[in-house]
Amino acid sequence: MPQPAPTRPTLAALWTDALGRASIRSVQTLSVAVLVAGVLWAITRVPLVLIPVTLALILASAISPLVHLLARHRWPRALAVAASFLAILSVFGGVVTGIVYLVRGQAGELAARFTNGIQQLHDFLNNGPVKISDAEINSARNSIQQFFTNGSIGTEALNGAMTVGEIFTGTLLMVVILFFFLKDGAKIRGFLVDFMPAEHQSTAHLALERSAHVLGGYVRGTALVALTDAVIVGVVLLILHVPLAVPLAVFVFIGAFIPIVGGTVAGSLAILVALVSAGPVAALIVLGVLIGVSQLEQHLLQPALMGRVLRIHGLAIVLSLAAGTMLAGIVGALLAVPVTAVGWTIIKTWTGRDEGPEGA
Repeated sequence: MPQPAPTRPTLAALWTDALGRASIRSVQTLSVAVLVAGVLWAITRVPLVLIPVTLALILASAISPLVHLLARHRWPRALAVAASFLAILSVFGGVVTGIVYLVRGQAGELAARFTNGIQQLHDFLNNGPVKISDAEINSARNSIQQFFTNGSIGTEALNGAMTVGEIFTGTLLMVVILFFFLKDGAKIRGFLVDFMPAEHQSTAHLALERSAHVLGGYVRGTALVALTDAVIVGVVLLILHVPLAVPLAVFVFIGAFIPIVGGTVAGSLAILVALVSAGPVAALIVLGVLIGVSQLEQHLLQPALMGRVLRIHGLAIVLSLAAGTMLAGIVGALLAVPVTAVGWTIIKTWTGRDEGPEGA
């Protein structure tokens, strides 16, 4: 008895079975990835605009509670913004001026102690627990000098550095944008949300409010953690009579805003200055204090100050730092974590997984 000819699946059946649905979802995912890549490529072409806007947005989220506090005390909105604005600028200006005067005043002392510190380090390497000969020291020094005098490295550093004019322009632009964010933030947000479909506008407003909460909490919490680290390190450096103790403490404060990388770089600089100015023992003490400060920060300060505002896995932080550094260098590393936190907050709000700022 002849067998019936097998029927070919129709085109509709091909796209509605399991493999077809997976194919459609793969195409959708690739389309979204291409769109995201295109947007990232476009915005990274104008770093002189992107970076000031992002910095101004982060600072505005941190400063806005002060503006709201003054407005609740019946200050005119413009006056509250101007007062908060001038207060922040005065703090930054005073810190920068103080650092400049301290560096100028202690540079001579550091130079005088540098030679003695190098000799102590040399003696320690020659006669320490792990003896290193002069030939090995000279070989390492020559390798380091050759690395830093390599022509390609110098060219890349020169090409990657921002010019003074770009820095001034970006700073001025950030100041102007920050003022308008503080003054007309609600109007700007409403203007942007009005472009969205009506059924999504309430969710967009909620996502933006929670994002501002996360940004502000991140900046204020990080500032408190960084201040604690800087005070502890600064006091230890002063006790050890290390030159430039206050500028090094300020550098530790700034480095705390770049997770993982910033603290390591700032701590290494403090150890190096302590090593060449006060000897190996002082450097080891500073190293021990930095390790203790790091443990205090990770297990007590950050959970207490930012645990309810910012919850991002360590792997996500590392990956965002790597991506931010590749896209925008040091500034990208500085902005990577807050941008990732805002993105994750928007996703959770849009999908209904975020129950509110208290549990964000």
